[in-house]
Amino acid sequence: MSRISDVIVLGLGAMGSAVAGAIAEQGCRVTAFDAFTPPHAHGSSHGHSRIYRQAYWEDSRYVGLLLCVRELWEKLERDSGQKLLHLTGGLSLGPSAGELVRRSAESARQFDLPHEIFSAAELLRRWPVFRIDDDTIGLLEQNAGYLDPELCIRQQILKAARLGAELHCDEAVLDFETSPESVTVRTARATYSAGHLVVAAGPWANQLLADLKVHLRVTRQVVFWFEPTASIEAFRRLPVYLFETATDERMLYGFPLTGSDVEGVKVAIHGSDELCTPETVDREIRPSDEALIRRRLAASLPALNGRLVHAETCLYTMTPDEHFILGAHPHDAAITLALGFSGHGFKFAPVVGEAIAELVAHGRTRHDLAMFSPGRFLQ
Repeated sequence: MSRISDVIVLGLGAMGSAVAGAIAEQGCRVTAFDAFTPPHAHGSSHGHSRIYRQAYWEDSRYVGLLLCVRELWEKLERDSGQKLLHLTGGLSLGPSAGELVRRSAESARQFDLPHEIFSAAELLRRWPVFRIDDDTIGLLEQNAGYLDPELCIRQQILKAARLGAELHCDEAVLDFETSPESVTVRTARATYSAGHLVVAAGPWANQLLADLKVHLRVTRQVVFWFEPTASIEAFRRLPVYLFETATDERMLYGFPLTGSDVEGVKVAIHGSDELCTPETVDREIRPSDEALIRRRLAASLPALNGRLVHAETCLYTMTPDEHFILGAHPHDAAITLALGFSGHGFKFAPVVGEAIAELVAHGRTRHDLAMFSPGRFLQ
């Protein structure tokens, strides 16, 4: 018997759609809202590709979730008949004294993840498109690749609908109130009530949760697709990659060619300091945006520094420690939070959905979410 019978979910992006489907699968009645019709380009979950990896340099405590989430992505593939996860291998590059390769290797060894370590000479021989100095080392993780975010979200939404979730797209939430017995959500169209609320609103969460006192930093990101100056086939065979420099510059990351030759090869810089909101973000691509990525390509991946084919913006929603917020609202038991995915959360969507659904329906989850507790920011 479910602990809670009816739930409202705010957000139908990567996390919200996963949560809605997983809660419906628990036998709860679900009503979910999004201000737009997902998948859309207004938030964080678009751009045709998101990196999937298991050797997690950020913190090895993520790996248990990643081992579970691969099974969930593959189940969604089987159920939908759509290819969602493409395993290309994943390459981490950086100086021998840096954190990226060292911590990725520690994570891989701890969980016995298939991987290889390469010297600078071996990296150049195998992937000559990179500019490698003598102090660079690399880790190739076999079970890494990329997900198609728009297709993933679409399939998660279809799953939620098949399981009976009531989905309200293009219906923005204005505000909500809670009481010990219920949650009331108000939109421009109507007022809705349920026994519990899950907030998975991505960069819109700050407006909805001003009382939480954890300011989520929303930043403007720009991603690019370039035409290679070298053989296009070299980029078709490329693994996904992260490239750490010996300076304090942010990591470069990118993908193999995932579509036709004319679509260009995707590359970006991970993170920025340009604060914004979903309403104020500058969607125009500036000359300074292109100049910055071209400088980084000239230093690390000159074979991709050709004609700019396409560029677009997206949003990161950052927590103070860049780890997720997953769990009960610290001051309101009627609210569960799935927030702050800090530019590296998309790959976790199905397991986040499963964990939040278990918490809502049963008050506990088999997944270890201790490091993601919302209460860690409030003493």
